[in-house]
Amino acid sequence: MLAEPATAPAPPTPHTYWWKLLPALLLLAALTRIPSFRHPLWNPDEGFLAVQAGRLAAGGVLYDTVVDRKPPLVPWLYQAALGLFGDRSLLPLKVLAILALFATAALLASLARRRWGDRAGAVAGTAFLLVSVGLHPEDTQAASFGLFTLPFTALAVWCADRRLWVWAGAATAGAFLAKQTGGAVLLPVLWLAWGASRRARALTRALAGFVVPVAAVALLTGPSRFLFWVVTGSGSYADLTGSGLHALGRGLGNAGILAAACLGLLVPLVRRWRAPGADLWLWLAASAVAVMTGFHFFGHYYLQLMPPLALLGTAALRTLPRRWTTGALTALACACAAFLAWGLLAPRPELAHAQRLADAVRSRTSAADPVLIWGMHPETYWLADRAPASRYLTAGLLTNFSGGRDGSLVGERYGVEGSWPVLRRELAERRPPLIVDDSRGKPYGPDRMPTLRSILAEEYVRVATVDGAVLYARAR
Repeated sequence: MLAEPATAPAPPTPHTYWWKLLPALLLLAALTRIPSFRHPLWNPDEGFLAVQAGRLAAGGVLYDTVVDRKPPLVPWLYQAALGLFGDRSLLPLKVLAILALFATAALLASLARRRWGDRAGAVAGTAFLLVSVGLHPEDTQAASFGLFTLPFTALAVWCADRRLWVWAGAATAGAFLAKQTGGAVLLPVLWLAWGASRRARALTRALAGFVVPVAAVALLTGPSRFLFWVVTGSGSYADLTGSGLHALGRGLGNAGILAAACLGLLVPLVRRWRAPGADLWLWLAASAVAVMTGFHFFGHYYLQLMPPLALLGTAALRTLPRRWTTGALTALACACAAFLAWGLLAPRPELAHAQRLADAVRSRTSAADPVLIWGMHPETYWLADRAPASRYLTAGLLTNFSGGRDGSLVGERYGVEGSWPVLRRELAERRPPLIVDDSRGKPYGPDRMPTLRSILAEEYVRVATVDGAVLYARAR
């Protein structure tokens, strides 16, 4: 009897494909976030957002009695999550961060599968998650503005790829409202709209989809306040004067760390740099410009580069022998393991300092007492469970100090316009029983701030020190 001819296995149906891939991506996203659960929070941005959410929940008004230079979407997300699940733990935000990475990976997988097939979809989603930890743990493990921007940027390109122009514009608006530089994804969206058969209609719909949500949020928060805090009020913050070498060193250092994490993608990409996808190269270029905006080069700025890099690397790998894909994913997995170990094992001295300082603040005040912490670690308010005495949660807003700069443009005259009269009024209306100078030798210390120095000299006495931070109690 003749044997029946062998038949090729049937290709997986879309339903089967996604039921296999999505759980794997969700599990991998959770694994890459394991270090995030080791500490209560990871950086001052998380602390800022937690305190901000508490003030909003207590009746604060965004861009008025609660201020920051960031758009409102992530503060609102923190407010909603902490309002639902309690404000003494960031666990809900850590879970949302996993879901944000998972959503980004799924959208990238869908993009790659539509363009290059099933295997490319799995590679793109997996590669993105493996490189998502490829920076300092404080930048990748925090539930930050940059992280929550990623699913919106991926969604914007996903919608544009399917000619869903209004939704592509709306997703771009979401990216911008999560972090201003997230709006850079508008460039590849408009590029794809320009190539549409009905160009004018596509461009109009994409731009309308972007403008309408942004305008609605501006009206909701107050157009002039929104414009100032989100767009125009950061001139001194973006000034590079006197800090060029400092900024250059930070930028090159973080770029080197990311390159090491992405080596498995960069090698094939260099070999096949003509891989298809002009819109993806434009997405990468726009994201690179976003990283450079403001010349601070903080590590979390580089998160925006990861989605287009994952797709471009996948495009390059599909033109090479299959062993290249195996080698690339192996290299990415090894790098991912190293970064996860870094996140699990590295000490967090600044967090330990903030916790000790919070204990001291809590022991010297009652739950109803507002306090002023003069420093760059707003998480101390949250750890101490004390309300801030001012809408300005860091000294940076009042002095223009930033970790991405040296001290050349730091002082009262470089702070946010009009901030010092507001601070004086706030402290005059209700003097906090405790002021903490947490400058610890930085160029924004009270000795260089005449207004704060006079307030301390006239009404406060030094009562304690904690790791170099000085506590001042109000004189009775």
